[in-house]
Amino acid sequence: MSNIYVFGECMIELRVDKALNSSQNDTSSKILKQAFAGDVLNTAIYLKRTFPALNAHFVSAVGHDKFSVDMLNFLKEEHIGCDFVFQSDNKIPGLYAIETDETGERTFNYWRENSAAKEVMPFITQDVIGKLAEGDMFFFSGISLAVITASDRPLFWKMLAQLKSAGVSIVFDPNYRARMWETPEQAKEQFEKAFSLSDIALPGVDDFQQLYGIKTADEVYNFCQQFNFEELVIKNGEAEILCYHQGKQYQFSVIPVTNVVDTTSAGDSFNGAYLGARINKQDIDSALKIASQAAGFVIQHQGAIVPKVAFTQFIEKQLP
Repeated sequence: MSNIYVFGECMIELRVDKALNSSQNDTSSKILKQAFAGDVLNTAIYLKRTFPALNAHFVSAVGHDKFSVDMLNFLKEEHIGCDFVFQSDNKIPGLYAIETDETGERTFNYWRENSAAKEVMPFITQDVIGKLAEGDMFFFSGISLAVITASDRPLFWKMLAQLKSAGVSIVFDPNYRARMWETPEQAKEQFEKAFSLSDIALPGVDDFQQLYGIKTADEVYNFCQQFNFEELVIKNGEAEILCYHQGKQYQFSVIPVTNVVDTTSAGDSFNGAYLGARINKQDIDSALKIASQAAGFVIQHQGAIVPKVAFTQFIEKQLP
């Protein structure tokens, strides 16, 4: 049975509950709904929900506080492996608040100064790396890299090189967030290390536009020719998705969603369904289709993690 490890941060999510706030006359206060989310964790959850037979594991650090305990219980409810979610004695999870406008676009505020996930690398011993090396896939993102304390990044790269040498498939989604990096040059240096070690890359055109000034999927493809990817999937919002595998180009037209509620986790849910499908031996066309359908469903709901029953019922109708 396949084992997929995702590396990164889970945060406490606070979002404005539109349904409850619409009935309130007091505009000076807002009712917030609390949940848990994080880009790579979202990917793991949607992968597991879409393909329950696959094993998805989270690699991170939390604290011993009540939120951390609730977070671990949430992961277990989603059947995400927690053997490598370490607990810090003096740190806690990060937190973010999110609001969406009438088009579903998001505004975030973050509080992650004391996030335990920033200091996860000292927990990852050689014994832990040996166990991760028995897995099939290791997935991380640009946010995963940005969160790690800068002095610990050499430990991460050493770990990643060991996993790759052991035959683990390395997967990277740039997921660029400018405010998390000291300079664009620092982000470029780290991203290009990630690209050089990755077997599969899942970039969005918007990541490259912000960081490199690259504006089209074709330009992203040209940039990526300097790296040795086995598979390259270029996401571009509602525009066509381009995928390259073994010298062949695949094009997939996205059906626009008319009822966009919240675009949070659109890319994460796409990643999860796509990677799950590929691990499950589905061809690229089928993987792109189920991934696009998953993302389209998710953005019609509030929050990064949509109701489980509704998502599961939807996705079961889409699978062959």
